[in-house]
Amino acid sequence: MAIITLTTDLGDKDIYQAALKGSILKLLPDVNIVDITHSISVFNVPQAAFILKNSFHYFPEETVHLIGIDTVYNDQTRYLAISYHNHYFVGADNGIFSLIFDHIPDEMVEITILQDLKFLHFPLADIFVKAACHLAQKRKLTDIGIPLIRLEKKMTLQPVVDQNIVKGSVIYIDSFQNVITNITKELFTEVQNGRQFVLYFKRNESINKLSWHYNEVPEGEKLCLFGISDHLEIAINKGNASGLLGLNVGDIVRIEFL
Repeated sequence: MAIITLTTDLGDKDIYQAALKGSILKLLPDVNIVDITHSISVFNVPQAAFILKNSFHYFPEETVHLIGIDTVYNDQTRYLAISYHNHYFVGADNGIFSLIFDHIPDEMVEITILQDLKFLHFPLADIFVKAACHLAQKRKLTDIGIPLIRLEKKMTLQPVVDQNIVKGSVIYIDSFQNVITNITKELFTEVQNGRQFVLYFKRNESINKLSWHYNEVPEGEKLCLFGISDHLEIAINKGNASGLLGLNVGDIVRIEFL
């Protein structure tokens, strides 16, 4: 069965999500629609990219991922369909793809499907749906667009390595209020090289041990670990790390290797 995932900032209280799903089912009644999330902060491209980048590979190959972030028509934004690692992506060329992909996509097209005027303010239910359903039926990218070789770039803050120090920042707070940084397991391991470390963050707080799981420390105690995204997390066992530790997106963290 074909799968189309949805990642949007449409929320749950308005008609938009229903209109999107209904438009898909009109074209493909038997498709399996999977909600990754509709709770992205409005127009928050980096947040959507982080979630989709760390979740799409759990789906079967040939899954189609429809991205509904900042998709309203304007003269500068192109709508793209992309093949990457045997998955398909449909979204606006607003920089999100440069944040999701680590490598050059296998194939990319600028979608040339004509806009239905009655959907002028909501291309998600028209152009995006038609493109996603086309790909879900294992049809060619080039049937719905013209090839292109360049994506719009969007930059995010990267960790800074200075001899024995790695400076990173908070990039995401999850629903459990765990604090996720931009320091990857790969970078940490490379710089650590077997050494001890101290992780410093707000309010002169520090952690000097990696945990394997959240319950490795007593309830209410802070910890750090590499979670499902392979990014360094700061958490409190059964507690609100973001609120209790005063950590928010954009805050700086520092690791010193001894």
